[in-house]
Amino acid sequence: MSKFENVRSHSISLIAGLSDADSTAQSMDDASPAKWHLAHTSWFFETFLLRDNVSEYRLFDDDYAFLFNSYYEAEGARHARPERGLLTRPSLQEILDYRAHVDAAMVEAMDGFSSQLLGLVELGLHHEQQHQELLLTDILDLFSRNPIGPSLLEPKPRPAIIDTPLGWIEGASGVQSIGHEGNGFAFDCEGPRHEVMLHPHMIANRPVTNGEWQAFIADGGYRDPRHWLSDGWSWVQEQNIHAPLHWRERDGVTEEFTLQGWREIILCAPVRHISLFEADAYASWADARLPTEAEWEVAAENGLPDIGSVWEWTGSAYRPYPGFQAAEGAVGEYNGKFMSGQFVLKGGSVATPSGHMRHSYRNFFYPHQRWQFTGLRLAKDI
Repeated sequence: MSKFENVRSHSISLIAGLSDADSTAQSMDDASPAKWHLAHTSWFFETFLLRDNVSEYRLFDDDYAFLFNSYYEAEGARHARPERGLLTRPSLQEILDYRAHVDAAMVEAMDGFSSQLLGLVELGLHHEQQHQELLLTDILDLFSRNPIGPSLLEPKPRPAIIDTPLGWIEGASGVQSIGHEGNGFAFDCEGPRHEVMLHPHMIANRPVTNGEWQAFIADGGYRDPRHWLSDGWSWVQEQNIHAPLHWRERDGVTEEFTLQGWREIILCAPVRHISLFEADAYASWADARLPTEAEWEVAAENGLPDIGSVWEWTGSAYRPYPGFQAAEGAVGEYNGKFMSGQFVLKGGSVATPSGHMRHSYRNFFYPHQRWQFTGLRLAKDI
């Protein structure tokens, strides 16, 4: 099976067991319905590959350009993001028919595509992999709000997790290089590769765990303004935040909502579903700090252990690298225009598709957002 067919079929496998209602509902403005993810990723291929480059191609439905454009201003008006959950029609089956229509046309057309267009196909596939992770986390948030606690995946025994003592690794210092080196795929924001100056520091050998986070809670971490950024403290107060997202106490047991429903937390597992505000406050409480993006990436290239269970917040703003240039045309809106007010996360998570992690990857979210599988790893100055 080709990479195109493999990625596209994996998206379908993720919704196995979802009803039309499950795939239509939207839990909050940051999330999107599963049905919308399936349609939008198809719209990407239809719009940027088929419509613009295959003369005999005909749009599946003229309304879909308005319904399933995400944020591409060059593509015109679009349905409001907070109202995606109101799209009871088209149905899930109609969206699956749309995907089949686009897939058939793409498979037929790709043999005649130039290397430039095949590069755009690859971008579309990595874009779809991003949406596969978003689809899972958006369903997780949706199901977490249902009192009966439904699960997307069948409950099964949880893998054993080694209780690794917290240790410190001395990071590289002096002039170092970060950013994608140019071999293989990367999003435009991952380059150009460039030099940075790192000061002497240490970085933790693993992410912060649930058990350690419980100690933070027990010590009044959510009630002590000394450890919080001003915006973070306001957020905690206004939103009545007192634990990671998807945590609850039941009969004296701390549970978290997972893709397999409510489960008792594993104390030595990485804490997840925390905001940058929470991560920064915990680091202050622990007499440490968040690593910079550059510190994390250099450490990862030198063998930083225990990567990939949670996206790890860094203390670095999501801004362009020296020499960054957005691509021409509508696809140039993909990353560059979001380089304002957000922070970089590194690594990957349990929901990240296979083969989609790399050290140069720059995930990014606003400081208050935490519905993704987000955690933290500590750093210290030497």
